[in-house]
Amino acid sequence: MASSAANTGSAKPLLQFTPFSSTVQPAFWHELTNLKIDVLRLSQDAIPIHASYSIGRAVVDRETGMEVALGCNLVVSGDAFKDPKDVKPAPNSVTVRGVLKNFNTIEDFKNVNKQEMFNNTAKEMWAKTLQTGDPSHLFDFLLITFADLKKYKYYYWFAFPAFAASPPWEKQGEWAPAVDVVPIKGLEAIHKAIHSGGSDSSIAAALLAKPSANDPTAYETAPLNKFSDFFAGTPGEKRFVVFPDPSAHSQHVGWPLRNILTYILFNHHQTAAISPSSPLNIIAWRDIDTPSSSSHPPKSLYIKAYVPSLPDTSAVPAAVGWEKNPAGKLGPRMADLAPMMDPKRLADQAVDLNLKLMRWRILPGLDLEKVSGTKCLLLGAGTLGCYVARTLMGWGVRKITLVDSGKVSFSNPVRQPLFEFEDCLEGGKPKAATAAERLKKIFPGIDATGHEFLIPMPGHPIPPQSVEQTKKDVAQLEKLFDEHDAVFLLMDSRESRWLPTVLGAAKGKIMINCALGFDSYLVMRHGARESITPEGSTRLGCYYCNDIVAPADSLKDQTLDQMCTVTRPGLASIASSTAVELLVSLLQHSKGIHAPSPPMAGSGGQQVDTNSEEYNSVLGLVPHQMRGYLARFNTMLITGAAFGSCTGCSETVIKAYESEGFPMLLKAFNDIGYLEKLTGLDKLHSEGEAALEAVDWDEDDDDM
Repeated sequence: MASSAANTGSAKPLLQFTPFSSTVQPAFWHELTNLKIDVLRLSQDAIPIHASYSIGRAVVDRETGMEVALGCNLVVSGDAFKDPKDVKPAPNSVTVRGVLKNFNTIEDFKNVNKQEMFNNTAKEMWAKTLQTGDPSHLFDFLLITFADLKKYKYYYWFAFPAFAASPPWEKQGEWAPAVDVVPIKGLEAIHKAIHSGGSDSSIAAALLAKPSANDPTAYETAPLNKFSDFFAGTPGEKRFVVFPDPSAHSQHVGWPLRNILTYILFNHHQTAAISPSSPLNIIAWRDIDTPSSSSHPPKSLYIKAYVPSLPDTSAVPAAVGWEKNPAGKLGPRMADLAPMMDPKRLADQAVDLNLKLMRWRILPGLDLEKVSGTKCLLLGAGTLGCYVARTLMGWGVRKITLVDSGKVSFSNPVRQPLFEFEDCLEGGKPKAATAAERLKKIFPGIDATGHEFLIPMPGHPIPPQSVEQTKKDVAQLEKLFDEHDAVFLLMDSRESRWLPTVLGAAKGKIMINCALGFDSYLVMRHGARESITPEGSTRLGCYYCNDIVAPADSLKDQTLDQMCTVTRPGLASIASSTAVELLVSLLQHSKGIHAPSPPMAGSGGQQVDTNSEEYNSVLGLVPHQMRGYLARFNTMLITGAAFGSCTGCSETVIKAYESEGFPMLLKAFNDIGYLEKLTGLDKLHSEGEAALEAVDWDEDDDDM
């Protein structure tokens, strides 16, 4: 819709302009979302953006055969936040600069003094134009927004400041074909200049043209800010101001002409001698292709424009330009992207929202990318495995692999949140694969897989006919260790954790161990090889470092309540969440897997500052072991050094595995005394018994 004004006391009609209408591509809102979450956060600082407008287009109505002008559009794309030099502009488009101010709340968006913001933007545009002599600032715009990131609704309002001349511009006659005043050869020269006069491969927003002194049919061109010099000595009727017109209306030209005319009026009125007797020659350029007399007839229009009297050119001209909403009223618009977005993409953006909000105020140093990029292997898909997987997803982990040899039983679904009643039917579905599929249903963006095989254990001899299958299972487990960064030990029995402990120590993986009692739990991280604490002691211990016997069959001759992990129902979720939080804290520590653990109170005979950076990540302490007791609702932090004769992580065991491979493991599975002989625990037992026998026990009743 064209702007208009009362034509009071003037014999000439007013020059009318078609205001800009914004077109915001959905990709822009996606980029704003990412910028808001990851960069801006709580900042409401104005940031630069850019947009573009193209030469106006019209379409032919099939029923009437009449041309219908399309909107005078300014397009904001997903590249709006990039440097314009790095973006290839659309064909036949003018690149313009803008400022975006995004508000944190809808109340801030509604209550901001919009008139003040608009006036400041217009004054800054005018000042930059005068200071730099660069008329491209005449096309700057303002965009204010509020992004409702939970509902994917975006409230926005554009302002396209247009400077108003007072009295307003008038025209002589109606818009006519430009070819009536400029020959084809001249139009060809202007077309070439427009397409080579822009920056960053865009077209020029405006230029000057005049007939060549040597050839009146050929035309010379120059930038708009060269008005005085370029037109010196040129008669008024041979001076042409040319601009790519975003409007396709037959009599109403695009919004940019308002500012072009005001710029000339205020800065070059003496040279131009603008008056009813000395109008400006305006060409609204509407030719996409090089105009010719046959294949591409010229579409550009021509008119003479002038002002009845000269305004006060010493003051900053007044401006208008807030965009109207679809109802034709001054007010913001709203873009609702949720209905048009792929649900999977919605989920992908939404699941990490809570995590990214942590970085706004609470933990600006939180490295979420390190967490999400950590590949996690879960050995055990039971109660602990299900809860660990869910909590890992909550932390944004995208790669989760589960291993379990069991099937879903009827006792599982009420305690293990990744299973349902139907999973128990017909003998039960494989636990690992079923849990992985359920994770994908919860969040399709997760990379979850399940593997069904048995982890061989010391004290559980391998029958000869099963050796080859066991060898394949071990090879598959080794491959999974190589493909993952962190491993969770979440199995039922003690001895099932031995082989993963050896593999984790040998391959340098983060090992998180979680075990349950009736009302107590243990969560610990295994120490890494060559990890030295600040006190110079050896590395932290593993699950087996407190044992002086090798792991054996703990299920033999056990009753049902001893074979099953009988625990208070809430214990598994507490322990699992604690295990995941320990992993995340470890990942945030500057030393990662080699992070030292704070010594226990009173250890070493000196006070230790547990608040120092040495023992903390951005999330706080990174302990070695946590032992929780529901009976007392408390948790103890324990730090233990590695045991030199440990059957799980000692250098003797690791080097034997690295040198011998599967044959060494097979000995450990079949020979209950092998690990004790290998590590020297058998000698330790003998020395202990000998020491006890050497004691001279006094059995005198009085002394007792």
